[in-house]
This record gives sequence, C-alpha cells and structure tokens, in this order.
Amino acid sequence: MKSEQAFGQIRARYLFGLFYTYLAASVEVIVILRIIAGPRVHVVAALALSLAAAIVGCGLTAARLSSTLAWYRCGATPTADQRACAPMLPFRLARLQGTVWVGVGISMLALHYDAGPQVLSLIAICMAAVVVASGFMNFLLLQRLLRPVFVVALADVTDLRRRRHRVGVRLLVTWGLYSAIPLVGIAALMLGNHFRWLIPSGATITTPVLILAGVGIVAGLRGMTLAARSVADPLREVTDGMGHVGAGRYEVRAPVYDSSEIGYLQIGFNDMVAGLVEREQLRDLFGRHVGRDVAQHALQQGQDFTGRLCEAGVVFIDLAGSTALAATSSPDHVAAVLNAFFRIVVGIIDEYGGYINKFEGDAALAIFGAPMTLGDPCAQALGAGRALREALRVEREMPDFGIGVTYGRVFAGNIGAEDRYEYTVIGDPVNEAARLSDLAKSRASRLLASAITVSASGHDEAARWQTGEDVLLRGRHQPTTLARTDWDRLSDNVNPVPVLTLRRRAPDP
Repeated sequence: MKSEQAFGQIRARYLFGLFYTYLAASVEVIVILRIIAGPRVHVVAALALSLAAAIVGCGLTAARLSSTLAWYRCGATPTADQRACAPMLPFRLARLQGTVWVGVGISMLALHYDAGPQVLSLIAICMAAVVVASGFMNFLLLQRLLRPVFVVALADVTDLRRRRHRVGVRLLVTWGLYSAIPLVGIAALMLGNHFRWLIPSGATITTPVLILAGVGIVAGLRGMTLAARSVADPLREVTDGMGHVGAGRYEVRAPVYDSSEIGYLQIGFNDMVAGLVEREQLRDLFGRHVGRDVAQHALQQGQDFTGRLCEAGVVFIDLAGSTALAATSSPDHVAAVLNAFFRIVVGIIDEYGGYINKFEGDAALAIFGAPMTLGDPCAQALGAGRALREALRVEREMPDFGIGVTYGRVFAGNIGAEDRYEYTVIGDPVNEAARLSDLAKSRASRLLASAITVSASGHDEAARWQTGEDVLLRGRHQPTTLARTDWDRLSDNVNPVPVLTLRRRAPDP
C-alpha cells in the first residue's frame, strides 16, 4: 500500500512538471516566432498542436512508468532485469519526450509550409533547441523523483561501471542547454538581423532577445538547481552519515540511488561503515579474549608488541573439587557454575587494575603491572586477593577455592608462531602463585601470599599481613616465606572452615 501511494505521488509530480514543460516551451517558441515572423505564424493552431502533444506525451509517459515500475508499485522484489532497467528509465523517457517534440516540430513545419524558407528555418532551429532542452530537463526532474525507486533497484549493486554516468558531463550539459543555447540564440538573432539572414525584413528582434535572455535566466536557474541538488543532496546525506559514524552510531547507511561517481561514493561509504562495524566487533571479541587493556595495547603497538621483562604482581585462584563436580553434575550445570565463578573474579580483578591473562579450566591467572604499568602492583594484587576471598565466601553455592599472590620479575609478551600466538606471562612468580593457591586450599582463609610480595607493597596494605613459616612448595628448590592476613592468624585458634561442596542440582521434571 505504501509503495503504491509513493508511486502515485512520483507519477503525479512528474506528469505535472512534464505538462508544464510542454506548455512553457510551446508558448516561448510561438511568441518568438510570432514577433519575428508576424502573422505568418498560426498561433491558435500551434497552441492546439502543443496541447495535443502535451496530452500524448504525458499519456505515453504514464503508461511507460506504470509498466516499467509495476514491481515497485506492488511492493515486489525486483528481478535482475528490472533492477537494470530502473536506472535507465530517465534516459528512455527523455528520448520518448524528444520523439514527441520531433513530431511537434514536423507538424509545425507542415502547418507553416507556405510561410517561406526564413520562417521554416526559424521553426526548425527553435524546435531543435526545445527538443534537447526539454528532454534534458525531464531527465533531471525524473532523476530526482525516482530516487526511492533507485534505492530499491540498486540495493544489492556493488559495481556501477556498466551504468556509470559522470557528474561532470551532467553539469556541463546543463550549462550548455540552459545557458549556452539561449546565448547562442541571442547571438544568432543579432547576426541574422545584421546580415538580414533568417530575419524577415522589418522584423524587430528586441523582444525575442529579451525573451531568450529571460529563458536563459529562468530555465538556467531551474536546470542548474536540479543539477546542483542532484550532487548536493547525496553529498549531504553522506556527510550527515559520517557525523553519525563519528558519534559511534554504526547502523547508519547512505541510500544508493545515483549511477554516477556519486553512486560509487554512496557504496564506498556503506562499505566503510560495514568495515568499521566488523572492526569494532573484532576489537570487542579480541578484548573479551585477551583483555581490553591488552587488546588496546596490541592495537597501538602493532607488530612491535613482542614482550618485555617487568616486575608484576600475580594472583592465581583455583577451585577445589572441580573433578568431582564434573563427575556428579551435567556439563551445562558445570559451565554455569564456572561462569558464575569467573564473573566474580573478572569483576574484582578489573576493579583493582589487573587483567585476566587466561582461564585454565577451573582456575584463573591475573596479572598486575603488565602490559599496563600500575602505581603499586603488589598492593593491588594483595587487595584483589582479599576482595576475592570475601566475595567468594559470600556465595554459599560456590565450590571451595584457593588463592595465591606473588610478585617478581616475569616476561610478558607474545608466545607462539608468527601466524598464531597469544599474550601471556612467564616466570617463577607465576608457578609460585599456582603452588600457593594449592596450599591455600588447606588453610582456613584460603588465601596465601609470599612475604616478598607483602614487603614490596605499600605500608597500608603490608599492615594487613603477617609473615608466617617457610614452606618448600612442590616443584621448587627454594623455600617460600608465607604471608597471611590478620584474619588468618585469628582463624588458627578456631575450627577451620569446612570445605564447601556444591550440591548437585535436581534434574528438571
């Protein structure tokens, strides 16, 4: 229904403009001929002929529009042939109008067959100018009115080379028809009057010259306005779209309705926006996989992002009893538990300025100080460990866990092949944190740190920790001096916290 209504508006506006063009051009030609040739020009017959031509031309145009754009009127999807025919419709209708005007010109010559060679020559010259000028005016008008049709017809077109029409040619032709032709007509009248060629003896040319000047001004303004808007409108739409894209609204697209270089610009803009959307999706996906800070750092560094030695804090947190959980629960339930666990871990690590380097089954490795430097990575890692312990103890349905916190010199960078690698952290503090998390599972608070980490942190954070015994961790050759919080020291005098186990979810009925 909307398509049929839109088509009716297009047809009505075009036929009105076409009828106006017929009558205006006819009146201009008849007035000029009447002034120059005098009573030898049959005014009433010429006006009747022009009116009949206008009716015939509008009827043929209406029939061609209805038959060619039947798919648009019905709201149907155009076929390949219909898509190809739509952009060529302004040219075909311009030729149709030119044919009608040629018929008018021949009829005018036949009507004045006995007026003499001078009058017949003037009629032929005037009708030739009208044929070209009115045809191009109708082309510009239809090119603008059919934009909604072109948007649908060119929706899937990515190559316009077969139907390309240059903007420069369009503007030059507009200038030639609506500025150069009236000027040439004025010059011809002046020369004809001077040499007494084409201008009957005693005829005045002042009024025809003024009429041609007025035609050049009025018609030239109208023609250049249509030509200028055919360029300015799509450029404005593209620039407005660029403003939306700059504001982060990537859903904007430029309608493609022009088969000139402007059409390439519209297609190129849409391709650019699609590329930006894809890049943002990849950036978001990349950031979710490796961490947004790492992703941003990698994008800034490019291929030079190879790695470096640095001092970093390490937090390793591991769930206990995950094997038994997997054996007694459905896979989707295990995944839900792990997602709930990692959601808490990621939130707290981000809050303290660290980043999750990797998820290892039921464990997570967090780094503080790489790749982005931090003011006090030790204090932030220790604070994150304490916050994790408190947050996970509140979740009574969460499996038991152990947290290890260390600090030391690590290598942070890309590991892998040239075409497939990942950002990771390698060093003794990483292994030490993993061993501390295993040991912490048997301690009351489930949180242990190395004394070196506490001593390297700020005073406020170090005051929350107490140095404990030396322990030789599994797989290490040097003992590690443990550090625990005040809460750990007090909890040694009470019964240890029982290992939390996850109750198996009852099956759905």
